[in-house]
Amino acid sequence: MFLNCHSYNSLRYGTISVQELVQQAVELNVRILALTDINTITGIYEFHKLCKASNIKSVIGVEIRKENELFYICLAKGNKGIGEINKLLTEHNCDGKELPKYHPSFSNVTVIYPLNDFPEKLHRNEYIGIKPEELNLLVKSELKVYIPKMVILQPVTVKTKTDYNLHKILRAIDLNILGSKLKSTDYCKDSEVFVQPEDLLNKFKAYPKIIKNTEWILEQCHFEFDYSTPKNKKFFTGSKKSDFELLAKLSYEGLKRRYPDCHRSAIQRVEKELKVIDMLNFSGYFLITWDIVKYSNRMGFMHVGRGSGANSIIAYCLGITDICPLELDLYFERFLNLNRKTPPDFDLDWSWQDRDTILQYIFDKYGKDHVAFCGTNVEFKYKSIFREVGKVFGLPKEELDELATKPIEAHDINSVSAMVHKYGKLLEKFPNQRSMHACGIIISEEPITNYTALEMPPKGFPIIQFDMHVAEEIGFEKFDILSQRGLGTINDAVKLIEEKRGVTIDIRDTSISKNESKCNEYLSRGKTIGCFYIESPAMRGLLRRLKCDNYKVLVAASSIIRPGVAQSGMMREYIFRHNNPDKFEYFHEVFKKELGETYGIMVYQEDVIKIALHFGGLAASDGDVLRRAMSGKGRSLSALQKVKDHFFESCKKLGHSEQLSKEVYRQIESFAGYSFCKAHSASYAVESYQSLYLKVNYPIEFMVSAINNGGGFYRTEVYIHEARMSGANILNPCVNKGEYKTTVYGRDVYMGFMHIESLDSKTATLIPEERNANGDYESLENFVKRVSIGLETLQTLIFIGAFRFTGKPKHELLIEARFLLAGEKQNYKHLTLLDEPKKEYKLPEVVRHPYEDAFDEIEILGFPVSVSPFDLLQTKYRGSVMAKDLTKHHKKEVKMLAYLISRKHVPTKRGAMFFGTWIDNEGEYFDTAHFPDNLSKYPFQGGGCYLLLGIVEVDFHFPTITILKMQKMPFIPDPRYTLDKDKSFEAYNRIREDVSMTQRKPYPQEKEIGLPRYKLI
Repeated sequence: MFLNCHSYNSLRYGTISVQELVQQAVELNVRILALTDINTITGIYEFHKLCKASNIKSVIGVEIRKENELFYICLAKGNKGIGEINKLLTEHNCDGKELPKYHPSFSNVTVIYPLNDFPEKLHRNEYIGIKPEELNLLVKSELKVYIPKMVILQPVTVKTKTDYNLHKILRAIDLNILGSKLKSTDYCKDSEVFVQPEDLLNKFKAYPKIIKNTEWILEQCHFEFDYSTPKNKKFFTGSKKSDFELLAKLSYEGLKRRYPDCHRSAIQRVEKELKVIDMLNFSGYFLITWDIVKYSNRMGFMHVGRGSGANSIIAYCLGITDICPLELDLYFERFLNLNRKTPPDFDLDWSWQDRDTILQYIFDKYGKDHVAFCGTNVEFKYKSIFREVGKVFGLPKEELDELATKPIEAHDINSVSAMVHKYGKLLEKFPNQRSMHACGIIISEEPITNYTALEMPPKGFPIIQFDMHVAEEIGFEKFDILSQRGLGTINDAVKLIEEKRGVTIDIRDTSISKNESKCNEYLSRGKTIGCFYIESPAMRGLLRRLKCDNYKVLVAASSIIRPGVAQSGMMREYIFRHNNPDKFEYFHEVFKKELGETYGIMVYQEDVIKIALHFGGLAASDGDVLRRAMSGKGRSLSALQKVKDHFFESCKKLGHSEQLSKEVYRQIESFAGYSFCKAHSASYAVESYQSLYLKVNYPIEFMVSAINNGGGFYRTEVYIHEARMSGANILNPCVNKGEYKTTVYGRDVYMGFMHIESLDSKTATLIPEERNANGDYESLENFVKRVSIGLETLQTLIFIGAFRFTGKPKHELLIEARFLLAGEKQNYKHLTLLDEPKKEYKLPEVVRHPYEDAFDEIEILGFPVSVSPFDLLQTKYRGSVMAKDLTKHHKKEVKMLAYLISRKHVPTKRGAMFFGTWIDNEGEYFDTAHFPDNLSKYPFQGGGCYLLLGIVEVDFHFPTITILKMQKMPFIPDPRYTLDKDKSFEAYNRIREDVSMTQRKPYPQEKEIGLPRYKLI
């Protein structure tokens, strides 16, 4: 009898999870149940599975509303009916087609109108829903005639009184109004709850036709779904046979390119993989991916294929990945095997500039009816919960800010904030809005509307109404099309080197970078600023600790820095064993055999699985549970706990001691967090090497490209500094030399107009466009005639030195600008054939302080360009030790003067601690550690230069200074404001710093790890 049930997937309306909804039905012994969320099918597959498990017949439908006005309830008579409903919603969401108020065009759907709004004539599949409280209206003659077309309507939206209040809060949030401003039509009736089926039928006993109609509809409606069959596009060429023939042909062609010396083991591997791919009907999936990559290559784009797909030699031969699985002993079964329960996917990265072009190709090639992004439900988050609920209760902005920014224990609790807490807690894990998955795309064989309705988010590509996990459960293998700035930097650097130096680099030829001694030297010294994945302070420190000077160690380093490995203490132990290979024993032969390359340390997801299978004797199914946990799909210990009992039972049978088994499982368990599969680490290592090759051999062009791609871990200033350290002459934007982006002429690097924050992008683009079209600007007056610009913007350009080609001082240019514009913005003008003669006038000479330009730069760009920050200090002291000599001062106290680059916040039991990264007066980087007790006395005071006193700790070749005292050092007074003391120090407060937050605990020290370095019996 329950034709109209809402879950909390009816966003900002429903209050019951799908699981709770089904559980309530079980408790009331309801045998047939309909899910009809508002304008969405998000929960239907979960609902269907739960109902089936509880022996309840599931009826699938959707409640169609427009701006909270109920049009009708749709119930699918079968899978075709779901497709019809999905199509209706998709045409509305994606094509802007109006939802029909009456008579939607359905063949396999039952439509139920509300009693207060239905058409005069009803089609055969159309009915009117009547609620128990509306039965008294049937005395009206105009309604009596419709009794033969009526059904019982007992909507379900809430469970309890508390739920009802929460529903009202959700409605107020949705409407963005105070709770007190809600009208009765904005929210549901408090009667929209489950009731005893017998009681419900008893209310309608005077109307047996209504009961019979309801039962008949529920009988007619059904939903069955085959979760086991793949739903992706089946064939690339049109048939399985021709797909396999094409895949085999391309694979052997690629084999000759990748292995020109007729590598026997490579041939055997290709034959083996092709056989498995064919058996699992995966030829089409490989070919679709190959086709996308082929288009990318044709367009001149660079991509990276990573993830477990790089375990495949077929992927390597097709050019999908650049990882040779034989070189790293990567086994194909990690990606695709006959026992794997869930389908794999390829992770493909493009430059952030090229990704949309790739996406457009996919949508155009396979059609909008067959391609969509996975959706994702964005839940109410901590801060948004307090803000949203607080607004409903009418709290002022100051109190909302306090609730959102302070921890719960620091909140001022009163009657209102207590209510905010109560209902805010209920909203945790509630979906708030639908969004696009970052990268997951599905390409379906049948129209996607057979499975889901589509929505069109602001980014412009349609999304399905459920997430990637549901997509995977129902049989879709997604394609992960990702973007990153690192690839943009590499791509742009290669183009810039060819443009400026005439040198063509085949950066895809990975052999040119991995074997270069100079690259490996840079790597071992951590000179990797700007290089993808290996530029953060933590990664540079790890590279130095390992003296990493080859590809295989870099592959390991890419994984051991991940939280799952680092937090378990395995990173510390790996560093020790790498530096002391003769000071440990493998505590069991299996570890020596399976993990010899990583000194018996579990580093990759595969290592954990290897030990579980080969040491613990677990079944392949348990290995799959581990695999999912390692890849972050089950990021808690609960996923690992499922295999724990099997592990210890098996270990006992194999004769392992309890002590040994406990230690091994402790290590496995510690991986209940993110870690990389080896192929993923290898993909990152290859891209890191490509970046490093360009940085080492073409440092200026590489750093310019890093700057133009928005950098990476650090702010622009750091990449500017790195370019200068590489020999570049850094120059401010210039209207006759500069471009929108930063550009280079030989060693001269002109900062782009994009870095002037107050300059709008239209003007920043127009300046070089006009110059390139009609020649250099001859003077300030000539510039003003050709570029439409306001006085304030023109003054900014003068202050930054963009007109220095005129040879005139800034004050003279400023006066000339005022004469030319007189405070009015000029319309864009074309050059006139005859210009009036220029008026000559002489201005008095003004003596400028040599550092005025630097303060202009700080104000406009955020950092000085013409001088170093150290030049602006009041003190001439530069420290007693330089960064390059720190390794010679182990356990010694040093005093240094340094410029703050970044700091990382790490919470501890004793309070917050920070790790700082600095440069000294010579421009070299070094790192510091700041513990909570010290920070309370000597806190960070924003960006700038500090005098540091601390103890040097050298940890495996890498020095860190544990800070004892710290004091921010003042700049000289701003010479532009000699008569205004308040403003004379404002510029220093504009100096920035990079602050990153983390919730991880500090990495464990050696004494805290307790990993055995001897054989256990």
